[in-house]
Amino acid sequence: MNISPELVLTDLDAAAFETQCLAIFRRQASGCAVYREYISHLGINPAAIVRSDDIPFLPIGFFKTHEIKSADAAAAIVFTSSGTTGMVQSRHPVTDLSWYKQSYLQAFRRFYGDPGDFCILALLPAYLEREGSSLIYMADDLLKKSRHPLSGYFLHNHTELAAALQELKLSGQKTILLGVTYALLDFIEIYPTDFPDLIVMETGGMKGRRKEMVREELHETLCAGFGVQEIHSEYGMTELLSQAYSPGQGRFFCPPWMKIRLRDTNDPLSPVQSGKTGGINVIDLANINSCSFIATQDLGRLYPDGSFEVLGRFDHADIRGCNLLVQ
Repeated sequence: MNISPELVLTDLDAAAFETQCLAIFRRQASGCAVYREYISHLGINPAAIVRSDDIPFLPIGFFKTHEIKSADAAAAIVFTSSGTTGMVQSRHPVTDLSWYKQSYLQAFRRFYGDPGDFCILALLPAYLEREGSSLIYMADDLLKKSRHPLSGYFLHNHTELAAALQELKLSGQKTILLGVTYALLDFIEIYPTDFPDLIVMETGGMKGRRKEMVREELHETLCAGFGVQEIHSEYGMTELLSQAYSPGQGRFFCPPWMKIRLRDTNDPLSPVQSGKTGGINVIDLANINSCSFIATQDLGRLYPDGSFEVLGRFDHADIRGCNLLVQ
């Protein structure tokens, strides 16, 4: 069965999602050696899976120890995770970048609109200072599509960022500031800003640079520092090619080709219903050439409308680069 991004990364209704989900599962259950072996060890016959609810999720840790790939083609790029010194990095080989590009562009347009309408400022020092960041790949493309002369990266040049924000505020330009959490806090300590229409999107944790904060405290501090009502957030990671976005209050919404399921923290093969706390499992159909069914190390709560909160991490889980805040 030929599966293209145009068929999958679009406005899937429940029936279409189920169809594509099962088709991709069958493809990966045979084509991804690591996933195939994992399913076999569970004693599950892939042919017996007729509902997406019954699909097993691959523990995310396998991306640290094995090559997770469902296509014979060579990787066009290998995305790697951030982490403190001594941590084993996750590696995500991507054989077809069109899936990633279409996923992040479609999601951005769905939640925010045309990137060409925005000035996009990126305060991402921890990501710029290493190789293999999927976030930087996405940011590079969004900055190009922005076309605004002030769009760009700000490493440690906070004075220039403060001047740019003031100019953009005065001109009434729609602006997004994409920033790693600790860098946003560093900035507002020296340059508190009053820009009520600014979209501040935090993309990652403290990277070991600052003490971890609960989400409510962090967002209250950032709101005061930037003069905004809400802090937006991105939920994404090296092992996924799609992102969920939160417009505030820490509640994330997925694009139609990405779904969240919860698992029992004591029995990873047992599902947890919405409204309760469980381990976050992600279905990301954009991961067609690796594995679309990932059991993360995050704890969360799922709502009936499909939105979710991230409540923390499993004990002893590595600190990773995406939006991880202790709740």
